Amino acid sequence: MGLMEDARNVAREFELSSEDVNQGVKEFIRQMDEGLQETGKSLSQIPTYVTAVPNGTEKGVYLAVDLGGTNFRVCSIKLHGDTTFSLTQSKVAIPRELMVAKTSQELFAFLAKQIESFLQTHHNDHFEEHHQKRKAGEPLTDEHFFQLGFTFSFPVQQIGINKGYLIRWTKGFDIADAIGKDVCGLLQAEIDALHLPVKVAALVNDTVGTLMARSYTSPGKTGTLLGAIFGTGTNGAYVEKLHKVTKLKKMEEQGGYDDSTGNMIINTEWGSFDNQMSVLPNTPYDDALDKESNNPGIQMFEKRVSGMFLGEVLRRAILGMMKDGRTELFKDESSGTKDSNSTCTIADNSPLYEQWGIDTSFLSIAHEDQSPGYRITRQALSKNLGVDAASAEDAEAIKIIVEAIGKRSARLSAVAIGAVIIATGNLRLTAGDALGDGQKPVLEAEVVDIGVDGSLVEYYPGFEQYIREGLREIEEIGAQGEKRVRIGIAKDGSGVGAALIALVAGGREKE
Repeated sequence: MGLMEDARNVAREFELSSEDVNQGVKEFIRQMDEGLQETGKSLSQIPTYVTAVPNGTEKGVYLAVDLGGTNFRVCSIKLHGDTTFSLTQSKVAIPRELMVAKTSQELFAFLAKQIESFLQTHHNDHFEEHHQKRKAGEPLTDEHFFQLGFTFSFPVQQIGINKGYLIRWTKGFDIADAIGKDVCGLLQAEIDALHLPVKVAALVNDTVGTLMARSYTSPGKTGTLLGAIFGTGTNGAYVEKLHKVTKLKKMEEQGGYDDSTGNMIINTEWGSFDNQMSVLPNTPYDDALDKESNNPGIQMFEKRVSGMFLGEVLRRAILGMMKDGRTELFKDESSGTKDSNSTCTIADNSPLYEQWGIDTSFLSIAHEDQSPGYRITRQALSKNLGVDAASAEDAEAIKIIVEAIGKRSARLSAVAIGAVIIATGNLRLTAGDALGDGQKPVLEAEVVDIGVDGSLVEYYPGFEQYIREGLREIEEIGAQGEKRVRIGIAKDGSGVGAALIALVAGGREKE
């Protein structure tokens, strides 16, 4: 059996059939419903207490801060009311000693000081006016305060739109006395200590922010249904009917929320969909990756979809072929197109032999390589993976496997997107539409708008096309339904999106 056939056999292990896609959608919807009724399920379905999405006509100036890792970002966003906005921002590194400070007060005082510095630089008139009024003892109303959205990218138990208890630190932070405390309250206390004209109006998840940012900037009058991240990780947040979120009544502690819209945005945390592996595809490479990961049995959907894991899946598939004595990958027997005096060599310290040694960017390079003799992939094999003098056949074999891994990721993404579209009833297709050929024109009122962000959906070759192919194969969507799905990039959920959540939380517009 030749090398190409060996590669195609490996690629077939990653195939996700139409039947698999439809099964996945049905199970995803079941797990969505389960997560809305009870806590502790595979799909967390976290209530965000955000009950409306913007429509692009909102105006005002709002603040957003983003503590996502080793940097702290402060932004002010001016919404122009015509789906456009202008953004001013500053970013500062968190000093290492504050990431492991003895008290949370030290970290949050530093954050508040950055907000003060930002206001003095970019909103000094407002800043000085506020201080003059306070010194004069004049009454201060809500209009004198900036509403702020706080993107806090650490695990929290959110119990209100601006209240959430820290569960644990990640990303190198370790401040023991913050655990179990309300992070919005900690920030507000330090803002108040500096007498700043700022109210922490909302605790923000960046995926929810993606939904909000898209809904403000999207064309047409259709509100956005879903915000989804397909990048290093994957997650989705969508607009759900409030009456379906039955677990809200059972939660021991919860904040108030505006129920007049009849909706609430739900953060699915869909990276953990089907951790029990009832419908997700599995290969020996997925299995080995999971067993050797730092969270075995967890985030099983994410481990098949997101950019963090695709390179590792490929690495294990390549090693599997290399260890199989019957295959000719990177052996001279496959080197028909090599220079007659060259032989393929793999460096002893090749990233092929290291866990996480292949970055997803390599998959993008190989996937779109149309160069003669796959010269670009061969160069990448040499430069990135220490595989010198690989043959055109070697590169083509890699490309076949890469395409299969990338396509599976996108088709699984279609499962999540399709399930949300169907479960929320937003498509409203007739039986005839679902069976149609997609030739019927789509009216603006029929559009289902979806905002996406992340390196995979933005840069991976053909990722959206593969998603759309998957959507067309879903029985309740079909060709006509897929045409109604408008997918658009939504940038900066943690900035613009956070400001928009502050707006919704404030329940008003402020010039």
